[in-house]
Parts: sequence; structure tokens; C-alpha cells
Amino acid sequence: MTSSRKPSVPPGPDTPDVPNAPDTPDTPEAPRPPGAGADLSDRLARERNVWLCCVRADGSPHVTPVWFVFLRERWWIGVHASSVKARLVARSARVSLALEDGDRPVVAEGEVRVHREDFPPEVVAAYITKYDRDPREPYEAGERTLLLEVGVRRWLMRGEAR
Repeated sequence: MTSSRKPSVPPGPDTPDVPNAPDTPDTPEAPRPPGAGADLSDRLARERNVWLCCVRADGSPHVTPVWFVFLRERWWIGVHASSVKARLVARSARVSLALEDGDRPVVAEGEVRVHREDFPPEVVAAYITKYDRDPREPYEAGERTLLLEVGVRRWLMRGEAR
């Protein structure tokens, strides 16, 4: 089996071996669910956190809240290159995302593309507007940041897989 991912940049002391963004997506993307409408658009723009679920090597889930912006029908998430999340998506690009409100569930399944330096300007601008923070800037000196781009394969809403 061959991978569509570009070769990785060798890891440094604070950066794991995380692949660069692939040339093409591995799976087709799913359109937003019928009837999702303005409520979903408003929530994706307004809500500050989404729960990101990755898979550990032993198959157990790693679930953590993260900041995000939703643009161009994709989730964009800034992470530290040395984080558990970054290491896990390097091994398996499949993730799930869930907004915090369990009364009106919004869950998406998709695949991650990792951006090391080529952060799209409109994503950076949206991130700064939403959080007053540039996703390219690390929280601590010496850290590197990555941008995770998640294209949705499947939306799960109102208890139904679509």
C-alpha cells in the first residue's frame, strides 16, 4: 500500500515526525447535511471549542478540546508540533470532531492534512479574528506550530449518520 503523503521533514528535538500535507485528499468530502442551514453555519462560526478525537497506537481514543475555525468546508486547528495530537495524526489521519453542545450534536468524521508552514492567509485572519491569536505563533519559545486541516468525510447530527 502506498501513501499519498509527501515525505516528512526529519523531526527535531521538539518536533515529531509529522507528514506534510498530501497532494490530494485520500477520501471524498461530504457536503453539509441537508437541512443543517444557518444554525450549523452560526455554530461553526461562533463556538470556540471542538472536541478532537484521535486514535492511539493501542486503539484507544485520545480526546481533547481545541480551538478551530471552519472555512472552505474544512476545520482548521492549530497545534504544537510536539503535542500528542500531532504525533497521533502523523500515524493515523482519521479523526472525529464534536461541538460541545450535546443537546444539539454536531459530529464530523474526516481526515487530517498537516500544514507545517503554508498556513492559508484567510485561515490565519479568521483565527486572529476569532481568538485574537495568530496560529503560527507558539505559546512557548522554541515550539513549532502546525495547522491541521480536516476535510469532512461524514457528518453525524441529531443521532443519525449521514
